[in-house]
Amino acid sequence: MDGTTSSSLYEVMLGRKKFGGETHAYNVAYKDCEIDVVLAHCDTIIFNNISQLNKFKEKAQKSRKNIGLRINPSISYSNFILADPNRPFSRLGEKDKNKIADEIKNINGLMFHNNCENKSFPCFDAMLNHIEQEFGNFIFQVEWISLGGGIHFTDNTYPIKDFCRRLKEFSEKYSIQIYLEPGEAIVTNTTTLETTVLDIAQNIKNLVIVDSSVEAHLPDCLLYKQSAIISPNKGPYTAMVCGRSCLAGDIFGDFHFETPPKIGERISFEDVAGYNINRKNWFNGINMPMIVAKDLDGTLKIIREFSYDDYYKNLS
Repeated sequence: MDGTTSSSLYEVMLGRKKFGGETHAYNVAYKDCEIDVVLAHCDTIIFNNISQLNKFKEKAQKSRKNIGLRINPSISYSNFILADPNRPFSRLGEKDKNKIADEIKNINGLMFHNNCENKSFPCFDAMLNHIEQEFGNFIFQVEWISLGGGIHFTDNTYPIKDFCRRLKEFSEKYSIQIYLEPGEAIVTNTTTLETTVLDIAQNIKNLVIVDSSVEAHLPDCLLYKQSAIISPNKGPYTAMVCGRSCLAGDIFGDFHFETPPKIGERISFEDVAGYNINRKNWFNGINMPMIVAKDLDGTLKIIREFSYDDYYKNLS
């Protein structure tokens, strides 16, 4: 990657420290006490609306930073209302074209972040056409645009050549630099949550209890009402895999197995990186999963283990 983007002070600091390259800062609303630190750690600062731009543009200009503005194009793709940038009454991005026109001279670039888990190239293409029709006159006046994240162009079935061709045409038409924020797409299918069966029970369904928790370790599943992923998820035996927290709905999902899982066996949940890495928590005091890296030759390297001290410090 050529750099990072962020949504908070700590993220922009982390991006600069650990990844380097070009560092973009964005925030729905910057705090007065944070703006100087944000500017010290970024190359580009993106404001959520004209109000934020007017409040901080002089500081950004004095710091010689690239200035961006987030636009709400009134079109989006998301299967979840919770993550839809164009949901009713959305606070994300500026929609007033008159305000944009008044400030376009103070803006170097525009951000259109209006996708969430979009695997459809025709849908992406249609939305880009809409953006051109509605905001093309502004795009001609800036140096770059960011198309944000949520575009799953790393999916094996995504027509990547068509995607690249469309971006090239767009870039050449407007003589503009295009930024993408792959986000979750760059960690798709890179990470598993390894669990161990602790107990077997039955209540109409076969119940398998593991040494983990959806609430604590895979909160995205609860948030978006999705099952975790097991592969191959085939076989004659079915069971509901459950977490060990006190939350009644701490359930990974219903799955198929070739044989009944046994106490002590491992169950591996796939594609768990994404937002779960930074959303995991200490609910019920359940320990965090150990972080382990697997080299190409199969060698395992422990990156971090967690302890009671980590739990204690998190609470105090």
